Amino acid sequence: MVAVRFLLALALLVLGGCATQPAPVPAPVQSAPESEVVAPAEPEALDIPRIGARSTLVPLGLNADETIEVPPVTQPMRAGWYRLGPAPGEPGPAVVLGHVDGGGRPGIFHRLKELVPGDEVLVSRKDGSTVTFAVTRVEQIDKDEFPTEAVYGDTAGPELRLITCGGGFDRAAHSYRDNIIVYAAPR
Repeated sequence: MVAVRFLLALALLVLGGCATQPAPVPAPVQSAPESEVVAPAEPEALDIPRIGARSTLVPLGLNADETIEVPPVTQPMRAGWYRLGPAPGEPGPAVVLGHVDGGGRPGIFHRLKELVPGDEVLVSRKDGSTVTFAVTRVEQIDKDEFPTEAVYGDTAGPELRLITCGGGFDRAAHSYRDNIIVYAAPR
Protein backbone atom coordinates (compact mmCIF):
# COMPACT_ATOMS: atom_id res chain seq x y z
CA MET A 1 0.00 0.00 0.00
CA VAL A 2 2.84 2.40 0.84
CA ALA A 3 4.44 1.62 -2.54
CA VAL A 4 1.16 2.41 -4.35
CA ARG A 5 0.83 5.76 -2.55
CA PHE A 6 4.44 6.58 -3.39
CA LEU A 7 3.94 5.78 -7.09
CA LEU A 8 0.69 7.77 -7.19
CA ALA A 9 2.36 10.76 -5.55
CA LEU A 10 5.30 10.46 -7.93
CA ALA A 11 2.96 10.30 -10.96
CA LEU A 12 1.07 13.41 -9.81
CA LEU A 13 4.34 15.22 -9.28
CA VAL A 14 5.74 14.29 -12.69
CA LEU A 15 2.50 14.70 -14.67
CA GLY A 16 1.52 17.90 -12.90
CA GLY A 17 4.19 19.76 -14.85
CA CYS A 18 3.18 18.47 -18.31
CA ALA A 19 1.13 21.55 -19.18
CA THR A 20 4.00 23.94 -18.55
CA GLN A 21 7.28 24.53 -20.27
CA PRO A 22 10.21 22.89 -18.53
CA ALA A 23 12.38 25.27 -16.58
CA PRO A 24 15.81 25.77 -18.09
CA VAL A 25 18.46 23.66 -16.47
CA PRO A 26 21.07 25.90 -14.90
CA ALA A 27 24.61 25.24 -15.99
CA PRO A 28 26.77 23.68 -13.30
CA VAL A 29 29.09 26.11 -11.57
CA GLN A 30 32.41 24.86 -10.32
CA SER A 31 33.51 26.03 -6.92
CA ALA A 32 36.69 27.98 -6.39
CA PRO A 33 38.92 27.45 -3.39
CA GLU A 34 37.18 28.93 -0.35
CA SER A 35 39.82 31.63 0.10
CA GLU A 36 38.93 33.20 -3.26
CA VAL A 37 35.14 33.27 -2.86
CA VAL A 38 33.53 36.11 -0.93
CA ALA A 39 30.00 36.25 0.44
CA PRO A 40 27.38 37.45 -2.05
CA ALA A 41 26.88 41.21 -2.16
CA GLU A 42 25.70 43.51 -4.92
CA PRO A 43 28.45 45.58 -6.56
CA GLU A 44 28.27 49.33 -6.09
CA ALA A 45 31.27 50.91 -7.84
CA LEU A 46 34.22 50.15 -10.10
CA ASP A 47 37.73 51.63 -9.97
CA ILE A 48 40.49 50.94 -12.50
CA PRO A 49 43.45 53.04 -11.27
CA ARG A 50 45.75 52.54 -14.28
CA ILE A 51 43.31 54.22 -16.68
CA GLY A 52 41.57 56.55 -14.21
CA ALA A 53 38.18 54.89 -14.69
CA ARG A 54 35.80 55.24 -11.74
CA SER A 55 32.05 54.71 -11.83
CA THR A 56 29.09 53.68 -9.78
CA LEU A 57 27.49 50.56 -11.24
CA VAL A 58 23.94 50.39 -12.56
CA PRO A 59 22.29 46.93 -12.62
CA LEU A 60 21.68 45.60 -16.15
CA GLY A 61 19.40 42.82 -17.39
CA LEU A 62 18.22 41.68 -20.80
CA ASN A 63 16.52 43.59 -23.62
CA ALA A 64 13.32 42.20 -25.21
CA ASP A 65 15.46 40.52 -27.91
CA GLU A 66 17.44 38.73 -25.16
CA THR A 67 20.61 40.75 -25.74
CA ILE A 68 22.30 42.19 -22.69
CA GLU A 69 21.37 45.74 -21.73
CA VAL A 70 24.03 48.43 -21.76
CA PRO A 71 24.25 51.54 -19.60
CA PRO A 72 22.46 54.59 -21.04
CA VAL A 73 24.52 56.11 -23.88
CA THR A 74 23.44 59.52 -22.56
CA GLN A 75 25.59 58.73 -19.50
CA PRO A 76 28.79 57.42 -21.14
CA MET A 77 30.80 57.67 -17.92
CA ARG A 78 28.52 55.13 -16.21
CA ALA A 79 29.31 51.40 -16.12
CA GLY A 80 26.81 48.62 -15.50
CA TRP A 81 26.90 45.15 -13.98
CA TYR A 82 24.97 42.25 -15.57
CA ARG A 83 22.75 41.39 -12.60
CA LEU A 84 21.49 38.08 -14.02
CA GLY A 85 24.97 36.60 -13.65
CA PRO A 86 27.32 36.28 -10.67
CA ALA A 87 28.24 39.35 -8.65
CA PRO A 88 31.95 40.20 -8.50
CA GLY A 89 33.61 37.87 -5.99
CA GLU A 90 31.06 35.07 -6.41
CA PRO A 91 31.98 31.93 -8.37
CA GLY A 92 31.63 32.47 -12.09
CA PRO A 93 32.25 35.35 -14.48
CA ALA A 94 30.84 38.70 -13.30
CA VAL A 95 30.29 40.96 -16.33
CA VAL A 96 30.62 44.76 -16.32
CA LEU A 97 29.84 46.81 -19.43
CA GLY A 98 30.65 50.41 -20.28
CA HIS A 99 30.73 52.71 -23.28
CA VAL A 100 33.90 53.67 -25.13
CA ASP A 101 32.19 56.99 -25.93
CA GLY A 102 28.79 58.61 -26.16
CA GLY A 103 27.39 61.96 -27.22
CA GLY A 104 30.75 62.96 -28.68
CA ARG A 105 32.52 62.44 -25.34
CA PRO A 106 34.86 59.70 -24.08
CA GLY A 107 33.10 56.97 -22.11
CA ILE A 108 34.06 55.18 -18.89
CA PHE A 109 35.91 52.46 -20.85
CA HIS A 110 37.54 54.80 -23.40
CA ARG A 111 41.00 53.59 -22.32
CA LEU A 112 40.07 49.97 -21.51
CA LYS A 113 42.26 48.59 -24.31
CA GLU A 114 45.32 50.08 -22.55
CA LEU A 115 45.09 47.60 -19.67
CA VAL A 116 47.76 44.92 -19.42
CA PRO A 117 48.02 41.71 -17.39
CA GLY A 118 48.56 42.50 -13.72
CA ASP A 119 46.62 45.80 -13.70
CA GLU A 120 44.18 46.12 -10.79
CA VAL A 121 40.41 46.41 -11.00
CA LEU A 122 38.60 47.13 -7.73
CA VAL A 123 34.90 46.52 -7.21
CA SER A 124 33.27 48.09 -4.14
CA ARG A 125 30.22 46.26 -2.84
CA LYS A 126 27.14 47.37 -0.93
CA ASP A 127 28.26 45.40 2.14
CA GLY A 128 31.30 47.71 2.44
CA SER A 129 33.80 45.17 1.10
CA THR A 130 36.02 45.56 -1.96
CA VAL A 131 37.00 42.74 -4.30
CA THR A 132 40.36 43.24 -6.04
CA PHE A 133 40.96 41.64 -9.42
CA ALA A 134 44.09 41.47 -11.58
CA VAL A 135 43.83 41.63 -15.37
CA THR A 136 44.85 38.32 -16.95
CA ARG A 137 44.33 39.23 -20.62
CA VAL A 138 42.83 41.79 -22.97
CA GLU A 139 41.43 41.02 -26.41
CA GLN A 140 39.84 42.90 -29.27
CA ILE A 141 37.44 40.75 -31.26
CA ASP A 142 34.96 41.27 -34.10
CA LYS A 143 31.42 41.54 -32.69
CA ASP A 144 30.33 38.81 -35.12
CA GLU A 145 32.82 36.45 -33.43
CA PHE A 146 31.97 37.34 -29.83
CA PRO A 147 33.37 34.61 -27.52
CA THR A 148 30.15 33.91 -25.61
CA GLU A 149 31.45 30.81 -23.83
CA ALA A 150 34.71 32.52 -22.76
CA VAL A 151 32.81 35.54 -21.42
CA TYR A 152 29.74 33.95 -19.82
CA GLY A 153 30.71 30.25 -19.43
CA ASP A 154 31.49 28.47 -16.18
CA THR A 155 34.75 29.24 -14.43
CA ALA A 156 36.54 27.42 -11.63
CA GLY A 157 36.17 30.43 -9.33
CA PRO A 158 35.30 34.11 -9.28
CA GLU A 159 36.33 36.06 -12.39
CA LEU A 160 35.54 39.43 -13.91
CA ARG A 161 34.86 40.52 -17.49
CA LEU A 162 34.93 44.17 -18.60
CA ILE A 163 33.40 44.80 -22.03
CA THR A 164 33.20 47.83 -24.32
CA CYS A 165 33.18 48.63 -28.03
CA GLY A 166 36.31 49.13 -30.08
CA GLY A 167 37.88 48.97 -33.51
CA GLY A 168 36.52 50.85 -36.50
CA PHE A 169 33.18 52.64 -36.41
CA ASP A 170 30.53 51.53 -38.91
CA ARG A 171 28.63 54.75 -39.68
CA ALA A 172 25.81 52.92 -41.49
CA ALA A 173 25.17 50.64 -38.49
CA HIS A 174 25.99 53.38 -35.92
CA SER A 175 28.15 50.86 -34.11
CA TYR A 176 31.74 49.88 -33.53
CA ARG A 177 32.81 46.71 -35.33
CA ASP A 178 34.68 45.10 -32.41
CA ASN A 179 34.49 44.51 -28.68
CA ILE A 180 37.33 45.03 -26.23
CA ILE A 181 37.14 42.35 -23.53
CA VAL A 182 39.22 42.37 -20.37
CA TYR A 183 39.48 39.14 -18.36
CA ALA A 184 40.46 39.38 -14.69
CA ALA A 185 40.80 37.05 -11.69
CA PRO A 186 40.88 37.76 -7.94
CA ARG A 187 44.20 39.03 -6.65
